[in-house]
Parts: sequence; structure tokens; C-alpha cells
Amino acid sequence: MSQATKRKHVVKEVLGDFITPTENQQIVKVTGSRGNNLHEAVTAQGETFLVSMPTKFRKNIWIKRGDYVIVDPIEEGEKVKAEISFILYKDHIQYLQKQQLWPEGFMEEQSSQDKTSSKEEEAEGRDDEEEGSDSEDDDSDLFVNTNRCNYQYSESEDEDNTEEEEEDEEEKRTENGS
Repeated sequence: MSQATKRKHVVKEVLGDFITPTENQQIVKVTGSRGNNLHEAVTAQGETFLVSMPTKFRKNIWIKRGDYVIVDPIEEGEKVKAEISFILYKDHIQYLQKQQLWPEGFMEEQSSQDKTSSKEEEAEGRDDEEEGSDSEDDDSDLFVNTNRCNYQYSESEDEDNTEEEEEDEEEKRTENGS
């Protein structure tokens, strides 16, 4: 089987199938990447350990901090205690919540994230009403990379410099004019 065909089948399986965890599998949240296809994960009870990504997902499916996965435990593992068996996306999470298979520890996180996102949407709605219909400046549909630090840039230094330059130019004009 060619690499492209393999990738197509793996992606179709991950996006299309709705899987429920078995009695020995568990749902964990990825908290970071440690390199060499190892990821740090935390359970709903707060236990932190490393999980490995199997070769079928490597270079085909990417996961990031905050994603949920279903893992199979590895009994002989000391540091790496589980292997990823399935990656959960928003539709999968909703399906598991309807089936009442979603862990209670992650329910609180989901509800708090929903509250903050709804508050942000309400605030954006109010801002949109005040500003009018400036759809060009709306960045709400852009992808936000959670693996990078967000920097806040301000233009106050540039504004201060331009004001000082304008004052200097006015002083030069008044000196030359008199």
C-alpha cells in the first residue's frame, strides 16, 4: 500500500469512526509534546504520565496541547505508561458525552471552556453592535495556535514618536519663519 493510500485510510478512520473506550482504555488530555512521538498526558483524576504515538499516526495525524485521546495502557512501561489508540475531536467528545462515557474530571473543564467562549462571543457581539459592520477587522474565525505564546503589541511608542517629530517640525518652522 502506498504512503498516500495509507494516510487516506488513517485519516478517514480517525475522522469518521465513533469509538467508545473499553474497560482497560481511558480518556486522557494531552498537556504537551516531549519529542520522539511522546506526549505528556493527564487523566481526569490528575495523574500525569507519558503516552506514545503509534507509527500509523506518525506524520499523518497531528495532536496538540489540549486535545483528548483514548489510550491503551502499557503494563511494562515505567515512564511511558500508555499508547494512543484514538484521537478525539469535537464531534467524538459530544458523542461520548451523550453516551455518558465522558470522565467527570473533564466535564468541569468543558463547561468552564464553554462559559468562557460564550462570554467572549457575547462581548464580541456587543463590540460588533457598537462598531457597526466592520467585517474586515473581525479575526474571530482565524485559527489560534495554542502552542505559542500570545504577545500583545502596542503602538503607543510609535504614536509618541510621531507626536514628538511633529512638534520638532513645528519648532523648526517657527524658527525659520521668524
